Amino acid sequence: MEIGLYDVDSHNFPNLALMKISAYHKNKKDNVEMLDRFKHYDIVYVSKIFGDEYSQIDETCETCIDADTIISGGTGFAIKVVNGKEVYESKADPALDNQIEHIYPDYSLYPDLTKNTAYGFLTRGCCNNCDFCIVSKKEGLCSKKVADLSEFWRGQKVIKLMDANLLACKDKIDLLEQLAASKAKVEFVQGLDARFIDDDVVDLLKKIKVKMYHFAFDFMKNEKQIIKGLETFVKGMEYNEKKSRNCYVYILTNYNTTFKEDMRRVELVQKVGLAPYIMIYRKNTAPKITRDLQRWCNNRFIYRAVDNFKNYIPRADGKTIKEIYFEN
Repeated sequence: MEIGLYDVDSHNFPNLALMKISAYHKNKKDNVEMLDRFKHYDIVYVSKIFGDEYSQIDETCETCIDADTIISGGTGFAIKVVNGKEVYESKADPALDNQIEHIYPDYSLYPDLTKNTAYGFLTRGCCNNCDFCIVSKKEGLCSKKVADLSEFWRGQKVIKLMDANLLACKDKIDLLEQLAASKAKVEFVQGLDARFIDDDVVDLLKKIKVKMYHFAFDFMKNEKQIIKGLETFVKGMEYNEKKSRNCYVYILTNYNTTFKEDMRRVELVQKVGLAPYIMIYRKNTAPKITRDLQRWCNNRFIYRAVDNFKNYIPRADGKTIKEIYFEN
């Protein structure tokens, strides 16, 4: 059979579903390639991970593809905006067959992106159920182990994990031990949940080669748990100012917090000894002071040169943040 694969997103990140579909069909001796619109195929698989805000698809897509059968899937097809909120419609996102879901991916599909790098999920699901995230709606409110590392890793030097909340999984110790034993460099693409960090987790993280750690401090309601976890992490990793530069704590703003609460989270993260990183939800609606905070915080040169946000001079008029916003 002639099989065509269409990656709608093409955001310089490999499409794992298409890599697994490719491996499945190649094992059946089918001819598989990325879509050529001038060719006829027996089957074309169309995969779309992101919603229309990030990844557009031509409404006439099916009429432009010459194939006997077109199979479309992916979270992007299932995200619908209802009353201003993104809703996940499972019927629009068919799951991969079990024999395809657990096959070793065809990394040759993205040779430049996957050179000596493995991609995959050890867990699925997340307990957070954030309104702005689709994971809990799609994969469930419980983080569960779905694979061992060997399912998608065979000695590559780098492992990119796409798990939404690995540390919330009851099997996290086993999974962290597998990562440590691999001796590969590990990237937790979606970050780690600080609320689930304890001494045992830190002991294993110290054995894993990690270039950069990412945590999130999105909601005020999780303040105590997050700070406790970060303190355990910093103490266990024996961080000093220079060493802690391989760790960012993302702080969500312009969503459901006040600027005072944003500053409190920044200051709490600083007090722990880590670097805050401002994430703005819908930047076009954010107040100017929030955008100034982001520039001060996220530009490491400015952040290290000006240790207090109120002393930061954001524009050429020479006025500090304190003079612009707090003395009028």
